[in-house]
Amino acid sequence: MLTPVHKYGHMKTYHHLFARVRERWLDCRNRLLADPRVQHAAQRFPISRPIARRRAGALFDLVAGFTYSQILAACVETGLLALLARGPADARTIADQLDLPVAGAERLLRGAAALRLVEPCGADWALGSDGAALLGNPGITAMIAHHRLLYADLADPVALLRRGGGGGAVSDHWHYAESAGQGDAAAVSAYSTLMAASQPMVASQTLAAYRFDRHRRVLDVGGGEGAFLCALGARFATPGLGLFDLPAVTERARGRFDSAGLGTRATLHGGDFLADPLPEGYDLITLVRVLHDHDDAVALTLLRRIHFALPPGGTLLIAEPMAQTPGAERSGDAYFGFYLLAMGTGRPRSVAEIRAMLHVAGFGQVRTRRTALPLIACVITTTR
Repeated sequence: MLTPVHKYGHMKTYHHLFARVRERWLDCRNRLLADPRVQHAAQRFPISRPIARRRAGALFDLVAGFTYSQILAACVETGLLALLARGPADARTIADQLDLPVAGAERLLRGAAALRLVEPCGADWALGSDGAALLGNPGITAMIAHHRLLYADLADPVALLRRGGGGGAVSDHWHYAESAGQGDAAAVSAYSTLMAASQPMVASQTLAAYRFDRHRRVLDVGGGEGAFLCALGARFATPGLGLFDLPAVTERARGRFDSAGLGTRATLHGGDFLADPLPEGYDLITLVRVLHDHDDAVALTLLRRIHFALPPGGTLLIAEPMAQTPGAERSGDAYFGFYLLAMGTGRPRSVAEIRAMLHVAGFGQVRTRRTALPLIACVITTTR
């Protein structure tokens, strides 16, 4: 009979052998894929030709991705998609409306058509399938316009990596990134507006993943102008609503709640979660796109403060894009990995990393909640 020590030794040996086999396989695979003779043979052989074309297309998209993004940005900045949403138009009319030369408009239209943002319709041009989907999500178009700042910071990605992030246009936009707990009305205006515009995408995923009506009172920490709570209040009639954010931000939220008819259900708490105690009396606290904005020490402090504020049996819900999410790695690890680097604070975390932090903060059982689009948001709940 094997003792625990012997079992552990056998497991280490097994993992070591597996790692060696995998290393040799990866080396063999990569040498074959990099060999021009193998590439040419794959392109000529009928069975492998579709695979070769698909992989070549994916590699080209990776190389040309910035150009695609700039075509998309031009479509949003000029108002091309909004113009075609009103109906097809010919190139000359489009050029006049967008204040572009005809040749420039035609080049933009052809590029946008290759990306399925627009499509030819006889002698005219019409909105394409992906263009229509974009217009149906105003938060995406807001982020596309905002990406001008991100691309400025990513102009030299190696320099950004070497300095450890921050110090550029994105960190200036997110005022709290390098000035935590500070910000008057002018300082918080730009980022609060962007958060509110892009929040509905995350809210729809989160609200479909969890039964919020099982709770009496919900406190959204770092909830900005209250876009998430307004969506929650419209969908679930019973919970009381509480918002905790910087005083300048919560003042902006007051009008949103009143306009949504939720003014009597909502309580606004102004404060800094690193300096001020969180309000008590809520049996559910939510962090929606908040935890990944902060470095580990700050994130753990926040989780401990939430644990203290919740009653026994109270629930914490975390919703945000997460690292190492199957099928959504490009969102969590690539996009948000570098976006948060440019922001100068925070990082995308995996479910396992968040679970470990929650246990350190004193929380008990941790559950993942299925969402329809994990690249937009994953949802975790845990109890005190």
